[in-house]
Amino acid sequence: MTDATDAAPDLTDDHAFAAWAAEQAGVRLLEVRTQGLEGRALKDAGDAAAQELLAGLLAEHRPADKVLSEEARDDKSRVDAERVWIIDPLDGTREFSEPPRDDWAVHVALWERSAGGDGLTAGAVAQPALGETFHTGAPATVPPRSADRPRIAVSRSRPPAFVEALADEIGAELVPMGSAGVKVMSVVRDVADAYVHAGGQYQWDNAAPVAVAKAAGLHCSRVDGSPLVYNEADTSLPDLLVCRPELADQILDFVRRHGTD
Repeated sequence: MTDATDAAPDLTDDHAFAAWAAEQAGVRLLEVRTQGLEGRALKDAGDAAAQELLAGLLAEHRPADKVLSEEARDDKSRVDAERVWIIDPLDGTREFSEPPRDDWAVHVALWERSAGGDGLTAGAVAQPALGETFHTGAPATVPPRSADRPRIAVSRSRPPAFVEALADEIGAELVPMGSAGVKVMSVVRDVADAYVHAGGQYQWDNAAPVAVAKAAGLHCSRVDGSPLVYNEADTSLPDLLVCRPELADQILDFVRRHGTD
C-alpha cells in the first residue's frame, strides 16, 4: 500500500508503474470532481479524463505493450501479445458522481503470457478519495478478522439473491458498497471477509483487484472454484469469489449445492 508521501517510483518496475499510474489517474479524477459537474456529465468527464491519462502514460512508458480498457476499443491483437495492461480507469462511476462518496477506484493490472496461471503479474487499485493505493509491489498484510460474524461485500443496490441465502446459511452480514475494486479491497482491509459476485463483470472489473488480493494471500477464483483467466478474446468474466482462505471451502460448497440462480 502507498500514500502521497512515498518517494518517486522506479517506473521501469511494473509494480511501481502500476501503482504510480493508478495514483496519477486518481489525482486527475479528484480534480474532475471539483469542476462543478453533476450526474451524467460528471460520470462522462471522469471516465474520459482517467482514460486519456492512463492511455498517455502507457503509450509513453510501455509503448510495446497492448492495452485492454473498459473505456477504449478492444484491439483483439492483444490476445496474441506477450504483455497486456488491463485497466479500468474509473471503477464505480456512479459512486464517483456522488461526492463525497469514496467507494470508487482506479484499476491497473499487467497480464503476461509467460507467467502461466491467470497471468496477472502486477496490479494496483487506487482509492483516491481515501488517499490509498494497494499494489503488488508492497503486498498488503490482511489484518486479523475483527468481526464475530463473517461479512460479505455486496452491491449497494442489487445484492444477488444467492448471496443473501449464503449469508443466512453461514450467519454472515451483508456490507453494501460501490465498485468491484472497493469490494475486493474491503477484504484486504478487514472491512469485509468475502466478496461473492455472480451478476456479470468484465476482465477490467477484477484483474487489478485480484492481482492485489492474491499478493495479500486471499483466495481468488470463479464462484465454482475454477481458475480466473485473463486476456481472453471474450472480455466477459461474469463471476468472482475473493475471500479469506478459511471461508473458501464453506462458500464454494454452498455454491456447489445451490448454484447462483
